[in-house]
Amino acid sequence: MMKYILALDAGTTSVRAFVYELKTGKFVHGASQEIKQSFPKPGWVEQDANEIYYKAAYCLNECVRFAGAENIAGIGITNQRETVVVWDRETGEPVCPAIVWQCRRTSEYCAAISKESVRKIRERTGLVPDAYFSASKIRWVLDNVPEARTLLEQGRLSAGTIDCYLVYKLTEGRVFATDVTNASRTMLFNIKTLDWDRELLNIFGLPCEILPEVYASDARFGETEIAGKRIPIAGVLGDQQAALFGQGCLGEGDGKITYGTGLFLLFNTGETCAESKRGMLTTIGYSAGGKTVYALEGSAFNAGSAVQWLRDGLGLLKTSAESEAVAESVTSNGGVYFVPAFTGLGAPYWNPDARGLFTGLTRSTGRAHMVRAVLESIAYAARDLSCCMEEDSGICLRELKCDGGASANNFLMQFQANVLGVSINRPVERESTALGAALMCAVSLGLISAQDIPRMRSSERIFTPQGDREEYERFYQEYRRAVERTLL
Repeated sequence: MMKYILALDAGTTSVRAFVYELKTGKFVHGASQEIKQSFPKPGWVEQDANEIYYKAAYCLNECVRFAGAENIAGIGITNQRETVVVWDRETGEPVCPAIVWQCRRTSEYCAAISKESVRKIRERTGLVPDAYFSASKIRWVLDNVPEARTLLEQGRLSAGTIDCYLVYKLTEGRVFATDVTNASRTMLFNIKTLDWDRELLNIFGLPCEILPEVYASDARFGETEIAGKRIPIAGVLGDQQAALFGQGCLGEGDGKITYGTGLFLLFNTGETCAESKRGMLTTIGYSAGGKTVYALEGSAFNAGSAVQWLRDGLGLLKTSAESEAVAESVTSNGGVYFVPAFTGLGAPYWNPDARGLFTGLTRSTGRAHMVRAVLESIAYAARDLSCCMEEDSGICLRELKCDGGASANNFLMQFQANVLGVSINRPVERESTALGAALMCAVSLGLISAQDIPRMRSSERIFTPQGDREEYERFYQEYRRAVERTLL
C-alpha cells in the first residue's frame, strides 16, 4: 500500500519538494534548491526557467530516493503564479528568461490600457490591470524577442506560468495544461465562464493557440517517470490558493495570511464571485469535486523581501531570524515608520511608481528602531487588506490562519494580532503551500476527501489581541500618512 504524497513547490526564491504521510498529512522529508534572480534593469526581475525545472527534478528525485518510488501515490504541484515562461513547444527550450511576477517592465503598457478595456478586465477576471499579472509579460515577449515571433508563425510557441512549464517538462511534452487558479491570474481568463476570453486576448493581441488547456485544480495532469516508475501528477494550485486549501480554509468566511517574499491575504467567499470596490482582487480559490470556490485576495508586493533587504542590503541583520530579538530590544519604533514599496504598492493602492521610504528618522534613531519599523510595516499592510475585505464582503474576519517564513517571528505575529484586532492562528505545520498541493493531490486521487482536511490541521500557538485598541489605531494612521507620502 502506498504511504506518501509528494508536493513540488516552485517558489520565487527556491524550489522545494516535500514528502507527506498519506494518512496524517505529516511532513517527513524535504529537499530544497535556491533559484537565482537577475535584475538586468531597474524594476526588471528575471529567472532561468531551465534552472527551475532542473532543480525541481533534482528535489523530486531526492524525495523519491528517500520514500521509495513504489510508496508514492502521486505528486501535487504549487508555484509562484504570475511568472511567465515562453518556450518552443517542440524542444521545450525557453526563448528568453522567465519574467517574474515582481517585474515592472510592462508598467507603462498597463497604464495605457483604455478605460473600457480596464472595465472588461476587471469585470471578467476580477483583476486590476497591472504589470504584476501575466498577459502584458507575454505581450512584451512577442514584441521584443524575435525567436518568439518566428515560433509563433511556425505554430510552435507556448506560453504559460511556472506550473504549466513544469507539467510540460515532467511529462516530456505530452501535457500542456494549467489549472484554474493559475489561469485566473493572467488577465486573460474569464473566472465566471471558466474559459480563455477572446475579447481579453484581443486587448493584448495574443492568440489563444499559444495558451494551455485549463483543468480543475483536482484534475490528473499526467504522469512523470522517476526511478523507473510512472507517478501521477494530480492536483495543481497557485501558491496562495494552495495555502488557502492547505490551511483548511474551505468554508465561506475563512481567511489565511501568508508571509513570503510578499504578503498575501485570501478570504474564502464560497461559490459567490464577489466583486471588490476597494481594490481587492477576486480570484478562484480552487476547484474540486466539480465545484468552483472563489476568494477575495489582497497582496503587498514586499514583506519577507523587506527583511531580506535589512540583512543583505543594509547589513542591519546577520540572519532574518535575528529580526525578532532586535525588534524586541526597544519598547517602540521611536516614531519611525517604513513603507516597503520596493516594486510599487499593491492592493489597495495599485501604484507601480511608489517607492519605499522611512519616515520619522531622528538623531536618536537606531538599528533596532529601523528593524522594528520594517516588521511593523508588514502588519500594517495586512491591516490595509483586511479592512477592505471586510467592507467588500460584509463579513468580519474573526481569525486568520498564518503561514510562511515570517510567521515564525513571534514579535510580528503578536503585533499583527494587535493591529488587526483578531486572533492569529499559527499551525504546527507552517508550510501550508506545499501541504495544500499534497492534500489536493490526495483528493484528486480519491485517497481523502476535502472534509478530512480541517481535522488534519493543529494549532501550535494562537496570538490574541493585546494592548489598547485606540493606541494601535493611532499607530496605523501614522503608517497611512507615511504611505500617502509615497503616493505624492
